[in-house]
Amino acid sequence: MNLYLNFGAYLVSALGLLIAGVFLFEITTTKLKEFQLIGKKNVTAALSLGGKMLGLAIVLGAAAEYSVSLVDMVIWGVIGIVSQIVFFILAEVVTIRFSIHKAIEEDNRAVGVMLFTLSLSVGWIVAKCLTY
Repeated sequence: MNLYLNFGAYLVSALGLLIAGVFLFEITTTKLKEFQLIGKKNVTAALSLGGKMLGLAIVLGAAAEYSVSLVDMVIWGVIGIVSQIVFFILAEVVTIRFSIHKAIEEDNRAVGVMLFTLSLSVGWIVAKCLTY
């Protein structure tokens, strides 16, 4: 029975961190509301948000896999979420040739694909750095 309780605790914690991470991304990285734009069929907003979610899921999966306890997983999950957010903010600063905010609003799908792959790439790297 302990195995099932551990599974449930890790699952609930990871999903809670994923929801918290998406919420934190939403309030810290863009000046626009991606969920509203997705409701208006904006593919770029969906790519951007989907990439963030998948990148976070990769990080949280690694945190669960490599942690030695539930508390350890939560700590590393939070570190991973913060790392993802910092890298995304840096990407906004580095791309001075165009505004990511404006590109998402205008549904510039090339930027959406770039943001999607950036989130996956950073998520993969951060996940691999979570090993002991």
